[in-house]
Amino acid sequence: MKLFTVIKNIWSIKELRQRILFTLALLLIYRIGTFVVLPGVVPAALEKSAQNRGANDLLGLINVFTGGAFDNAAIFALGVMPYITASIIVQLLGFAVPYFQRLQSKEGESGRKRLNQITRILTVAITLVQGGGYLQLVRSIPGAVSPDISDGLFWFTNIIILTAGTIFCMWLGERITDKGVGNGVSLIIQAGIIARLPQAFVFEFQKLFGDNKPLLFFVELAFFFIIVLATILVIQGVRRIPIQFAKRMVGRAGGALPTAGARDYLPLKVNSAGVMPIIFAQALMFLPATVIQYVSGGAQQNSGRIHMFNDIYSLGYNVAFFLLIVIFTYVYTALMVNPTNYAEYLKRSNAFIPGVKPGEATSNYIENIMTLITLPGAVFLGLIGILPSIAATLGVNQQFALFFGGTTLLIMVGVALDTLQVIESYLLTQKYDGLIKSGRIQGRATSGVQVGQPQ
Repeated sequence: MKLFTVIKNIWSIKELRQRILFTLALLLIYRIGTFVVLPGVVPAALEKSAQNRGANDLLGLINVFTGGAFDNAAIFALGVMPYITASIIVQLLGFAVPYFQRLQSKEGESGRKRLNQITRILTVAITLVQGGGYLQLVRSIPGAVSPDISDGLFWFTNIIILTAGTIFCMWLGERITDKGVGNGVSLIIQAGIIARLPQAFVFEFQKLFGDNKPLLFFVELAFFFIIVLATILVIQGVRRIPIQFAKRMVGRAGGALPTAGARDYLPLKVNSAGVMPIIFAQALMFLPATVIQYVSGGAQQNSGRIHMFNDIYSLGYNVAFFLLIVIFTYVYTALMVNPTNYAEYLKRSNAFIPGVKPGEATSNYIENIMTLITLPGAVFLGLIGILPSIAATLGVNQQFALFFGGTTLLIMVGVALDTLQVIESYLLTQKYDGLIKSGRIQGRATSGVQVGQPQ
């Protein structure tokens, strides 16, 4: 009954109701676009090629992120992935290039607008390059391009359509962020992922019940549920460092009385890097296979070390993938979390960590804690990254196995928590009960003292 009460409370808040309906309407538009095929493309040939594709193909994972638009050769075939790539590049430039550092940290709203403009321009450039590669892939499929359309017209029209489709998806994401429930680009990716989940679920159901193994199906669901719970715990997990603000004088100068300083905490996330280490490691792991494919002219190479990069279920591939995720987690955390900034912020706020001297000692203390808590977070990300391969090796349907870990699971859980956090904030503002009986949904943001925010 509590579920129906919560739904009723959500629907009774006019602004929240409008934001949810607006978000659903834009997501519906996106889903419709994933079925609109590019001009000159033969869908039947694409479907046959997708069925014959190997399970260890990277294109299958890209198709999951785009909600099937990649295999359909739809106008949204590239989705928001070029925009994500551009955002990552701009973010990394902010760590290395002084100009981008200044835009991120010192120029406020004007700097943020300039970065958004640069990201959009870079998105167009990346889409033109990826669109050309995608059209070349479509042309390489026998019978995928209609003989009634010339090569020049096919390239010219479809490269414009693919670029416009990506820009439109980016615009949808921005509108959802501004007028919907937030995290628009992430919600578009999640919509594509969830759209493939029922089909994978049905395939696994038919497979196990057809083999007279219904109990194994429920065992898989139980393990999937446990993995989701563990992912939520790690995403929300923080190490709280207690801090105390110095005593303040209350009253006028002549009769001022000292008051005890307020207590708070610094939340250091167990997984500060998010999904980025898996993305970087995956891109690096597929680079050798791509180079080998071009060098060999598309011929199959299935021997020795080359086989390791072509088969995502091989032992060597998963060991290398796991180690790369752990390494990138430490690297990205070091870039994202600067202990010196924490120490300086505490000093400016007239706060301190009990038992630790301000300044360099505080910075070293925070750095040691970050090093310790990053290890379990890095190991967990590594396990999440290789879980789909483990699940497929144990007999899980390869489509369903993709949802047992990797970027798909992290995106689904992270975006769901963020969306629920927005809804809960509306409920609490209107003095309704939250979504859970005790505690609060934190999403990927945390409470406590945030560096750079005023007290």
